[in-house]
Amino acid sequence: MKFHLDTAEVYVPDNTPVDEALARTTHLCIAAHQDDIEIMSAQPILECFQTKDKWFTGVVVTDGRGSPRDGIYEKYSDDDMRLVRFKEQRKAAIVGDYSAQVMLDLPSKIVKDASRQETVEDILSVLRAAKPQFVYTHNLADKHDTHIGVALRVIEALRKLDQAERPERVVGCEVWRALDWMVDQDKVLMNVSDHENLQFALLGVFDSQIAGGKRYDLASMGRRRANATYFESHGVDATIGLSYAMDMTPLMNDAGKAPARFAQEYIQRFMQDVYERIGRLS
Repeated sequence: MKFHLDTAEVYVPDNTPVDEALARTTHLCIAAHQDDIEIMSAQPILECFQTKDKWFTGVVVTDGRGSPRDGIYEKYSDDDMRLVRFKEQRKAAIVGDYSAQVMLDLPSKIVKDASRQETVEDILSVLRAAKPQFVYTHNLADKHDTHIGVALRVIEALRKLDQAERPERVVGCEVWRALDWMVDQDKVLMNVSDHENLQFALLGVFDSQIAGGKRYDLASMGRRRANATYFESHGVDATIGLSYAMDMTPLMNDAGKAPARFAQEYIQRFMQDVYERIGRLS
């Protein structure tokens, strides 16, 4: 593959040739930043962990230069932070037994610019090399601009694939906005009850973020526990960890459907649920 930036890389933890590592991929996560993958895609990572017929590959789109920093990282330059975050993402790939970890190294400003095609073309190259069965990315109700930029570029790339090349399912996952507000029938449920030790380890390798002032490890594990308990009000917990996602497959298969309108439909169903519940009990 040829990416737009020479500094992009594909890291393969088990040293399998790159083309083979990508080709064996069944579950592909395309995320904005280093550590987003481990926050939002724990379920497919666990599903593929230590198996021979399922393989997880991660794609980080941006370069990590704009990360907040504190503690020992407080005086690190943007270039220093890029190197640290790349190193941390490679560590996560080893811990999670990833098939491959792709880092496109693009600046956020390019990702957020809909007129620029670099992000779409690089994502398209990965999709065609990997031919995954399942794709995970950011949900369209996320409140981080770069996350939404990545989600929109992923949708655009998926629409450029021939029908036979497309994955079976595309889902948008939780990071900078939880999806517990969605009506239950709209939620894609991802059980993350197993291997809590592995989940903590995956989140914990990103020391530059945790020591730098953001406890993503505790927040992410807490959200998974909260989702599991608060999902059902009249029954005991069926899981001890649960993540939510929205099914974005229709956007891939219907090029005429606007992403903004698609997201609005989820919000309208939530609004109608609240309205009808209050009316029924008033």
